[in-house]
Amino acid sequence: MWWMRRCRRSRPTDSNSPRISGGLPSLFRLADVSESVLAIEASEFGDDSVLRQVERDRPEPGPGEVLLDVEAVGVNFADVMQRRGHYHGGPEPPYVPGMEAAGTIEATGDGVDREVGERVVAMLDGDGYAEYATAPAQALFDVPESVSFVEAAGFPVQFLTAYLCLHDWGDLDESESVLVHAAAGGVGTAAVQLASRHGAEVYGTASTSEKLALAERLGCDHPINYTETDFAEETADLTDGDGLDLILDGVGGDTFRKSVDALAPFGRIVAYGAASGEPGTVDTATLLFGNKSVEGFHLGRAMQRDPERVFAAVPELSAMLASGDLEVVVGQTFDLADAADAHRALENRETTGKVVLEP
Repeated sequence: MWWMRRCRRSRPTDSNSPRISGGLPSLFRLADVSESVLAIEASEFGDDSVLRQVERDRPEPGPGEVLLDVEAVGVNFADVMQRRGHYHGGPEPPYVPGMEAAGTIEATGDGVDREVGERVVAMLDGDGYAEYATAPAQALFDVPESVSFVEAAGFPVQFLTAYLCLHDWGDLDESESVLVHAAAGGVGTAAVQLASRHGAEVYGTASTSEKLALAERLGCDHPINYTETDFAEETADLTDGDGLDLILDGVGGDTFRKSVDALAPFGRIVAYGAASGEPGTVDTATLLFGNKSVEGFHLGRAMQRDPERVFAAVPELSAMLASGDLEVVVGQTFDLADAADAHRALENRETTGKVVLEP
């Protein structure tokens, strides 16, 4: 019932503390803050301790926007990089992180052809770690009844990134080979599925036998434990020295440099992140004499500069999700108040698939 939801949405909090404990507040206290909502704020750049729970006014949708009653929030490694202050063009503290959120439409702004109560997941320019969030109507994806909000919250960023890296930027042909680094991670699990369904021969790296088993179940033909073997040497052996046609790299550092060596002539890398904390560098002579190429991909910048190109992938991805052809792998869920724990799990490589917060 609506009044039960309002009780859930109106828990008071000490803005100087990152946690709340105890039972339900009194009805008098609820009445005092009935228009306030909870959010997680990064008070400054730093470790996960800078994430704190705060209370703020419920946002209102502007023209072309909807207000989302948030049920689940996707956590991305980009959120961690922003919090550390290592994200190029990222927000300045204090700010509320969060690039994707799933829930129901609570209200609409002027010019929006959407209905209150629709189940959607939204791409956001921040402010997702909250009980309510506003989102541009053009950045909404319908969530079929067969898909939970938790699963939906893990869909837009990882599957759009994987799809565009493979097809638009990577130009993957069904006869080619592709290596997916961090194949058991959020983008990795999406890329393995999409590449396998495209008909490509899929190689994937991960750090444990459990993660490799997950990648293999999703369609990885050649799982490689990068803690036990040099993946460049391993792929050279597996391809009889021919190398790989396409590599998706969200790691950077030494992984990127070795990936250049692992490419076949006319092969290409799509670099979409630097989770290692170190950007990838390359000797241009290696590219020149190997006829190799490197493409850079950033989902947020691509959406700003060419949204039609990005959103062209949505119908196909949405259809595959609704039909069950794609699986959103959710590794762990955390309460919204425990966002710091979610970040810590990501940083310590303790997760597979997607990490999701639930308000």
